[in-house]
Amino acid sequence: MSSQRTYQSAIEHLNSLQSNAATLEAVRASGSRMPEHAIPEMQEYLRRIGYAPEDLNKLNVIHITGTKGKGSTSAFCDSLLHQSMPRWSIGLFTSPHLVAVRERIRINGQPISEEAFAKYFFDVWDKLEANDARANPDTPPKPMYFRFLTLVAFHAFIDLKVDATVLEVGVGGKYDCTNLVPKPVVAGVTSLGIDHIFVLGKTLSEIAWQKGGIFKEGAPAFTVNQPEEGLTMLRQRAEELKASKFVVVPPAPEVADIKLGLAGVHQIQNANLAVHIVREFLESRGVPLPNDGSLSPAFIEGLEKARWPGRCQTVQDPKYETTTWFIDGAHTTESLDCCIQWFVSPGVGIGFSSPPTRILVFNCTSGRSGDAFLGGILAKAAAQLKLHNQNDTDATHLFDHVIFCTNVTYADGGFKGDLTSHAISNDDLVQLKTQRMLEAAWTSLVPEFPKSNIHVLPSIEHAVNTIRQVDRESDTKQTQVLVAGSLHLVGGVIEVAGLSEVAL
Repeated sequence: MSSQRTYQSAIEHLNSLQSNAATLEAVRASGSRMPEHAIPEMQEYLRRIGYAPEDLNKLNVIHITGTKGKGSTSAFCDSLLHQSMPRWSIGLFTSPHLVAVRERIRINGQPISEEAFAKYFFDVWDKLEANDARANPDTPPKPMYFRFLTLVAFHAFIDLKVDATVLEVGVGGKYDCTNLVPKPVVAGVTSLGIDHIFVLGKTLSEIAWQKGGIFKEGAPAFTVNQPEEGLTMLRQRAEELKASKFVVVPPAPEVADIKLGLAGVHQIQNANLAVHIVREFLESRGVPLPNDGSLSPAFIEGLEKARWPGRCQTVQDPKYETTTWFIDGAHTTESLDCCIQWFVSPGVGIGFSSPPTRILVFNCTSGRSGDAFLGGILAKAAAQLKLHNQNDTDATHLFDHVIFCTNVTYADGGFKGDLTSHAISNDDLVQLKTQRMLEAAWTSLVPEFPKSNIHVLPSIEHAVNTIRQVDRESDTKQTQVLVAGSLHLVGGVIEVAGLSEVAL
């Protein structure tokens, strides 16, 4: 590894740490849940870099968790704060990144610079090296990938003296390393669903217990309308952890009438939750707001200007004018449902006088069910086509080509440093097991689909090259490419297809 203190050197050092995927896989293999020792370990790491947990209260944290929409809600909160208080410095910590690691740590909506990331990264790295004494000898000398980045974000935000911080949970809540903050200003839980069952629990109640673990004594807790099982547990957790109040936000007709900066009808709920959270936050800081509960011009602008790349995002290819990309990192059955609801809508992916060539690019982790995902995509597409009276298009013929590729960035098998993945075993990569599984699932679901139009490919670069070739050979005037199933895949496509300047 390079000893220089550059951004690339920081990425090399970061990639030497245990990955998130490896950590979750270890939990899955052990048959246990999220490790309870995560918070005590993080407190120890925090002390080793010179901070006490109470120092994090200076960050004035809005803490957001949930299964669906936590990133989008965080983005709405960030934009609402920025438009309402333009002189404030707003910190935003999210995951994962799409193209560059530094996207995870933002100030006023912009990723910190490579120089700033390198500085704060090595501040933390060097302090952990210099202060190696550990109360528990079983604690690793350095935290795994995500926990390390969380420490870097805390250090950066404290040093930069941010006025407010929007903090998105990584996985779960109770034992997530972001739950180090003793007293956030407000906490929010977005829509709950079944995900990460091997670490969070198999029922909605068990998952809600984990998510509600971010509630703190004296801090208000907000959530959206949930299935009764989840809502009951969240309310119980709020009482148990002595939140100052527990609010299920009511529908907001005003929000539904705004052209939100994030596409998809599901974003109305996320935007509404963000409005209530930020309103509570600003009131706690003595900021005057409309007495009648209406949206101020700054709130309306904040909702309109919110951006969250890689989520229900339409990107016109800057070099290939006939190609339009529809990118969404949807990776659960629920989020894929929202993705297809968005894509198979008039003016987005359907309803054109001249039918385009449509290509689906999809990948998922080997532990997930390709049958369920692809079957869900086709079922939702069929429902949407019927809803919008597209009787001349059958869901099984919506896409002209399907591409199942790995998340490997380049054709030579290499990853961009920021996109290095430790989540794929070499055996899986060589044999393309997951992609073959997806191919078999698609063939089973759509037996009449031309075999020559199903592409199993070893890298994102292979996929982009195939798309370019299909576009060149197509008789239609437009090529639409839907990329879904993984934020890692979406990020790789943005990088390889040269979309960064227009997408990020």
